[in-house]
Amino acid sequence: MVQIINQHLEKAMPFLTPCCVLLGLLLSNYIQSWVVLVPWVFAFITLASSIGVRLEKIKNAIVHPKPIFLSLGIIQIFMPCIAFLLGHLLFPNDYLTIVGLIIAFIIPTGVISLMWVSIYKGNSSVSLLIVLVNTLLAPFVIPFSLHLFVGTSIDIHTWSLMSNLFLMIVIPSLLGIALNYIPVLKKKDVKGTLAPFSKVGLFFVIAVNSSVAAPVLGFNWKLLSVAMVIFCIASIGYLLGVVLGKCLKFENDVIISLLFNSGMRNISVGATIAILYFPAPVSVPIVLGTLFQQTLAAFYGRVVSNYLQKKEQDQQQYKLVN
Repeated sequence: MVQIINQHLEKAMPFLTPCCVLLGLLLSNYIQSWVVLVPWVFAFITLASSIGVRLEKIKNAIVHPKPIFLSLGIIQIFMPCIAFLLGHLLFPNDYLTIVGLIIAFIIPTGVISLMWVSIYKGNSSVSLLIVLVNTLLAPFVIPFSLHLFVGTSIDIHTWSLMSNLFLMIVIPSLLGIALNYIPVLKKKDVKGTLAPFSKVGLFFVIAVNSSVAAPVLGFNWKLLSVAMVIFCIASIGYLLGVVLGKCLKFENDVIISLLFNSGMRNISVGATIAILYFPAPVSVPIVLGTLFQQTLAAFYGRVVSNYLQKKEQDQQQYKLVN
């Protein structure tokens, strides 16, 4: 029954994620206070997604680090440059919007990407290493990038940021990996049992994050234009991971990992930086990312997964014929 529910949830992801966004916006007054639970739900999703990642696979990913370096290059170099160029091109007289766009794409990859990689049968070991390395580099990369692109120096509360990310990522990941080596659990499908609950957790996170976004989303044409730009840049991030992964002839599971890790962002980190160090309008582009990235993940996950599977089937048929 659990597996059947999980399969139905996976098929419905492209439709359920935008519904959760809409639900969060409509019920923002009621569920906004639940934001304190989000880090714990993130931790559970990380734990559930890390089960099945074995030390041997992590070692293999470390020995072949090209996908990790490529993803970090997309996240911390390509995407900030694209945001910087489009920001100055489309909003030349709006400094705060430009800063918001840049912050939205210098923050580390999203923790939730681990779950999407797991859903679409990506390489969880590669994805986990990308998340861990990018997270550990974040306290150093973010201030440097802001100084480079914006000319602003900020002193991030490194210990607070690291402790929160440690709680959401490192500890749950280690626990998830450790569960693989407990003899009693070896014959049990712990990952499959937790899978539908992690998806429900994702729906909860999407709804709550959308409810937090609601107060700053008063509709006007400028907001619509910023939303369209965020949508386009985020789409570029997802596509870059796939295109460059194909160009470098990575395996399909690695390309799936690059798809999600290159496209998703840790919005909560970006929103915190914007609120603490900049005027309120800077947070608008970052908050808009909350509304799009899960829906984009569901859409691109389905499309790219089907495309890669079809290409693999075509190649197998070609080999049989020849």
